[in-house]
Amino acid sequence: MNDDAGLTEEELALHIRLKGLRQEHADLDAAIEALGQTAVPDQLRIARMKRKKLALRDEIKKVEDRILPDIIA
Repeated sequence: MNDDAGLTEEELALHIRLKGLRQEHADLDAAIEALGQTAVPDQLRIARMKRKKLALRDEIKKVEDRILPDIIA
């Protein structure tokens, strides 16, 4: 079953962007975990990666809100 059936070009672009952002977020999570396991973790680099991860989370939320806006009845 194709979940992309019936989507407009803009909706499809948002779904593709969301997938990419989620993948980047997961990759950063794995990289942070790996750096934390090293003998002498680079705390500055880890902190920067965590800030980037938070920014990605915010961007993911914005894209999700555009795909499924809150509907107040």
